[in-house]
Amino acid sequence: MDKLTLKTTSEAETKKVAQQLAHLLRPGMTITLEGDLGVGKTTFAKGIAKGLGVKQTVTSPTFTIIKEYMGKKYPFYHIDAYRLEDSAEDIGFDEYFFNQGITVVEWAQFIEDFLPDEWLQITIHYIDDQTRQMDFVAQGNNFHLVIEQLNEQFKE
Repeated sequence: MDKLTLKTTSEAETKKVAQQLAHLLRPGMTITLEGDLGVGKTTFAKGIAKGLGVKQTVTSPTFTIIKEYMGKKYPFYHIDAYRLEDSAEDIGFDEYFFNQGITVVEWAQFIEDFLPDEWLQITIHYIDDQTRQMDFVAQGNNFHLVIEQLNEQFKE
């Protein structure tokens, strides 16, 4: 399975999907989060962090670009590339993408040239004040199984 679409009707549900996804991830995996401002990308990232056992408060790294946290088993790297639009600067992304942590990138389209060969793209769409649609697309073979497992967990 290459694609999966899920809908959530609350912030708590969105975080729950992210937490379940976190349990399926392995070190070295990269997740990209796309969507308009305020759609819930950072909320989703917080859910992944919680699922990985991060104890610190996760906040948007918009001004620092990269924040690092320690999860229960391995690091969680949260990158917000929004401020890197129109910049070809490599700020050491390989250090995160090819490491033993889980990397989540918001606004990945601004650093697409630096992304690893395989990642899971999640696009979040605003439906109404509470409802979000999340489209999961495997970029490369490593994420087919992740999408299948996530689909099994959220089958109606």
